[in-house]
Amino acid sequence: MQKLTLFVVALAAVVLHCDAKYFATRCELVHELRRQGFPEDKMRDWVCLIENESGRKTDKVGRVNKNGSRDYGLYQINDKYWCSNTSTPGKDCNVTCAEMLLDDITKASTCAKKIYKRHKFEAWYGWKNHFVGRP
Repeated sequence: MQKLTLFVVALAAVVLHCDAKYFATRCELVHELRRQGFPEDKMRDWVCLIENESGRKTDKVGRVNKNGSRDYGLYQINDKYWCSNTSTPGKDCNVTCAEMLLDDITKASTCAKKIYKRHKFEAWYGWKNHFVGRP
């Protein structure tokens, strides 16, 4: 069953790749994050998180984690708790993981804000490993 799920997600990633977006500059990314309602006082942190998690690419699918989960999209949202690997939206963000890979980052941004509200930036290793304790 897990292989079928991985196949479906991989197929979705290939199909959705045409709709993926790469934010070529930080300015372009900041503009979109502002449009999505991210707070100015945390903008630097969100940009750094995104650069270290996905390289500013909406179609990024991470390697399988030690616990068998994967991370999806611009914010690298994990499928263990947050997005569903089926065609039906689910888990805590009530979205599919395929929706995390779209160039329209509205659903991914809403989910990222929900994760942040619960766990702050500590939920993301890309932030924890690069920015914890920095001035």
